[in-house]
Amino acid sequence: MDRTTDMSDDPIETLSRKLDRLVQAVERLAPAVAPATDLSRADCFVWSAETGVLEPVTRVNRVAIDLIRGVDRVKDILVDNTSRFAQGLPANNVLLWGARGMGKSSLIKAAHAEINAGLAAGEPPLKLVEIHREDIDTLPRLMAILKASPFRFVLFCDDLSFDHDDTSYKSLKAALEGGLEGRPANVIFYATSNRRHLLPRDMIDNERSTAINPSEAVEEKVSLSDRFGLWLGFHKCSQEEYLQMVDGYVAHYGLKVDAETLRAESLEWATTRGSRSGRVAWQFIQDLAGRLGQPLEG
Repeated sequence: MDRTTDMSDDPIETLSRKLDRLVQAVERLAPAVAPATDLSRADCFVWSAETGVLEPVTRVNRVAIDLIRGVDRVKDILVDNTSRFAQGLPANNVLLWGARGMGKSSLIKAAHAEINAGLAAGEPPLKLVEIHREDIDTLPRLMAILKASPFRFVLFCDDLSFDHDDTSYKSLKAALEGGLEGRPANVIFYATSNRRHLLPRDMIDNERSTAINPSEAVEEKVSLSDRFGLWLGFHKCSQEEYLQMVDGYVAHYGLKVDAETLRAESLEWATTRGSRSGRVAWQFIQDLAGRLGQPLEG
């Protein structure tokens, strides 16, 4: 018996339909193209590596630069370096390293605000972009976005350090100064760290003891810090500097407390914490203001 051929059963047609469905499925799985960021919307942004978008920050967590005490010399150096960069003059990448809680990240944010506050009318603002430590390996993608912008950017990474098995520091080295193009002219990189060389000391020592050529192995590890032209050290503050920080906050926020009580309570607070720093001073001020029923505004 003759059988009429159904075109829908044709192998070529069937294969074509399956390929079409496969292509559509792959297109649905592909990540959506990230929308272009309007960099004129804000002066501060956070890099979202997952979406490839610079998220604007409308309310920045920072303090006035005058409230950062005990680091006057490094404060002047950082502001000067940032000012030169904002003017289109040569400037260095900066590593702020040292004691915890002494205002490293606060100083970067305060310096950025200080520079923008001093701009003449009509001058383009300096932009501050934060990249999280875990997203360092996406720096090339971020650099490409910033390079195409007419603005100038301080790219900022807080608490930057690398563990024993972490190789993403090589991406940072290349992004800062290495590679064919090097760092874009409109981007400068600021980082804070508790470590001067950004890598664990025992990691460096291990390289020295096990390598065939110890000096070359160590150079590979510590050369990351060499990509920063300025190393600004932050050291533990003295009791007098700590009290000056407390006094500065009290005056700035207009807290009503007598001098003797303030001194005694602030020193007791530092003793219970086992350290003195700008962070400890600020935590004491928050506690004091709460007990006094006075909001911290201004």
